[in-house]
Amino acid sequence: MAAGSARRVESTELYRELLRVYEEGKKSIPEQPRFFENDVEICLIGCGCKSPIERFWNGNSIVYILQKADHNEGGDSMEESKSDDALYASELLPKESAGPVALSVRRAKQLISLYIMAQNPNMTHLKTSALVVLPPLWIRCDGSDPECTRWLGAEPLKAGNKITGINIYMVTCNGPTADKTCFANLEELKMAHKVKHHSSVVTTKGFAQYELIRAAAIEDTIVESESNISIDIMWNTVDKILQPPPLTAAATLNISLESGDPRSPVYPLYRELQFLLTLAEGLKTGVTEWPESLESKSAFELVQGFLTDLKKKLDVYCTSGNENGKENIKSDTAAVDSSMKSIFSERGGLDFAEQLWCKMRSVSSYQELVECFTLIIKSLEHGEVQPWIHQGSSSLLSKLIQQSYHGKIEAVSLSGITPVQMLLEIGLDKMKKDYISFFIGQELATLTYLDYFISTSVDLQEQVHRVQKLHHMLEIMVSCTVLLQFKHENLFPLTQTCLKYYKENPLNEKHVFQLPIRPALVKKFYENDHPEIWKVDISSGHGQKEVKTTWQVSTSPPVEHMISNNIGLLCDSTVNGSTEERMYYITMTNCSQVHFT
Repeated sequence: MAAGSARRVESTELYRELLRVYEEGKKSIPEQPRFFENDVEICLIGCGCKSPIERFWNGNSIVYILQKADHNEGGDSMEESKSDDALYASELLPKESAGPVALSVRRAKQLISLYIMAQNPNMTHLKTSALVVLPPLWIRCDGSDPECTRWLGAEPLKAGNKITGINIYMVTCNGPTADKTCFANLEELKMAHKVKHHSSVVTTKGFAQYELIRAAAIEDTIVESESNISIDIMWNTVDKILQPPPLTAAATLNISLESGDPRSPVYPLYRELQFLLTLAEGLKTGVTEWPESLESKSAFELVQGFLTDLKKKLDVYCTSGNENGKENIKSDTAAVDSSMKSIFSERGGLDFAEQLWCKMRSVSSYQELVECFTLIIKSLEHGEVQPWIHQGSSSLLSKLIQQSYHGKIEAVSLSGITPVQMLLEIGLDKMKKDYISFFIGQELATLTYLDYFISTSVDLQEQVHRVQKLHHMLEIMVSCTVLLQFKHENLFPLTQTCLKYYKENPLNEKHVFQLPIRPALVKKFYENDHPEIWKVDISSGHGQKEVKTTWQVSTSPPVEHMISNNIGLLCDSTVNGSTEERMYYITMTNCSQVHFT
């Protein structure tokens, strides 16, 4: 009786603490965890946030994550339990913590039991007028039981606002191993599910994920990057474990791409963008970190030579009436430093300001920048050059050029941030036109769709930010074309997805863009490769009575809090390197139900 009374008190305390966290989360998800009985941290993961249990549970509600409390004590046992992977640390743990720490399986079972008691409407010990349906609860486990349990979960079942039962989840994980005899037999899995859940009929669904960017690597060059292109394939009716997905399956391409790969055809444009960002930062801070010039001639010499050539062409035009003189200036793109391949051809028809940008990208100091603009303005004032510029430019230099057509230009003080701003403006104009040329030239977007990204109605810093977005989208399109041989029919919807995202969100090169595709489109990139993840869902029942058993293998640890316990195994898994000996973690997720009414 005393033990039962103590458990009721504990369940009441847990309910109140969970409720307090839940009520706080309705306003904003707490950044710091709450503590229960000094040894447990309670964290709340909001809807839409990356969840550590997304591989095992497909719910989309707010969820509790319970784990071992980290009070920054230096005990050996705690150090052994800590994970080196900080993937979820910013979401789940205080800033100073090394990573999520699991509770013992015994403690986790106690907490699950308390949660079930707290959500059971037949238990009157809570002494509350209206029992609140709490979010699902998941607990990190240390795998200390024979089954190597890594997660325990509980999810209330509801009929309206009434709790009718609880789904209980158990996730076990072993490995990594290359021993295929450790793999389950599909028929045995189906039979075990039928026996456990008293089902006569079960359905199966398959899932496989393949990495494509590795299979399609250019010349096997290894480049440090977090870029990843993978494909998720889902199908009904699984015939055997590790069954290759059928071509009739539904598939989604996942693209997470970092800009700046030296192998990319648009790498020269990326370098150009980096100089633009340097100028923008200098404009913001007042201190410009001038890059080291890679040119044999200084920027001043390049600009001086460029102006001299233009003056000679103008003299020839004036003396001979050469109608082609102006066209020669218009088509002079020799200054463009580019090794881009045909997928992104260098743009012709650079105007005077754009060609100056190409020369002045090698400027190595503020003083040289001032000297360059002094020389340019002097040439305009004296009518030594009569350059043409594209319509629509709002840069200060463009205004001076337009004024020079009428024989007089306003005085400009080349001091302070003015020279840096002038160079930034002509660089922005030039690069915007580069991106427009690609997206419109490839018929991937219209000028109307691109208007947000090239608008001059926002300040220069925001304009630079939007040009960064354009470049990231360009890198994605070019990579899909070069690596995956995508055609217009696939690039167009992908472009629309990227445009929509970047009109509503800041630059995020870690964002995963998704595109529904036919598996046949990229089959040649994965058909001879092993999947990164393969799983089968075995389910029975319908609605809230549906129960599921999931068997899964994965090349990476599916549970981040078990990584530190498997450092040696991880090293072993990477030594072999043979695709015939792929190391896999084996994960099982079992579900059972407790009904209250």
